[in-house]
Amino acid sequence: MDFNAKKACAATVQWIRDWFDKNGPGCNAIVGISGGKDSSIAAALCVEALGKDRVIGVLMPNGDQSDIDMANLLVSHLGIEHYIVNISGAFDSLVEEIQAAGIEFSKDSGINLPPRLRMSTLYAVGQSKNGRVCNTCNLSEDWVGYSTRYGDSVGDFSPMSFFTTAEVRAIGRELGVPSVLIEKVPTDGLSGMSDEEKLGFTYEELDKYIRTGEIENLEHKEKIDMLHERNLFKLRFMDCFKYEG
Repeated sequence: MDFNAKKACAATVQWIRDWFDKNGPGCNAIVGISGGKDSSIAAALCVEALGKDRVIGVLMPNGDQSDIDMANLLVSHLGIEHYIVNISGAFDSLVEEIQAAGIEFSKDSGINLPPRLRMSTLYAVGQSKNGRVCNTCNLSEDWVGYSTRYGDSVGDFSPMSFFTTAEVRAIGRELGVPSVLIEKVPTDGLSGMSDEEKLGFTYEELDKYIRTGEIENLEHKEKIDMLHERNLFKLRFMDCFKYEG
């Protein structure tokens, strides 16, 4: 799979500039910084496109975050304005209120509520700091639905949605993002498992399948196809009834 990271990086940077010229002249890019490769590289792209003075990082731990040092490394490396907003109080309070209403709070609800609270936080910061929220998802994650609807799956602009995991890493190297962030094992920060452990296949295998259609493990092919089909609803506009009467 040939990929010209230099060319792709330059094109993405120009797209970000053009998008802001049209949709937010003088506005800031608001990026949720988790300490993982995607948010790190998205932030670096925004800095390259807009300059560090127009990029704001928001760190949003839910209580204690074991890899918060990675998020701090990124904002220090880029030299961007950043804020820490701990969502634990909001999370704990909302869970308590849901349970008090007589609803059994499920495990999946506990996994998906933090990213939804984080996105609400990003929009609140954006509206307070003249900003536009950056979506940090990539093609590989979107392909198998590895995002939370109305959480990390949304935003105002998305610079990496058509790049695979491997391509995003290559762009990160082109931008000079610290290798420890680029090569960091991707996790959701919620379940205690790596992405690949939860998915049951590697991103390398997924990326190759997306770009070439080739895959050796037929069980993995079946699972990828199933996940892709089952999660397509996350990528399209909300289904709406159109009355023709």
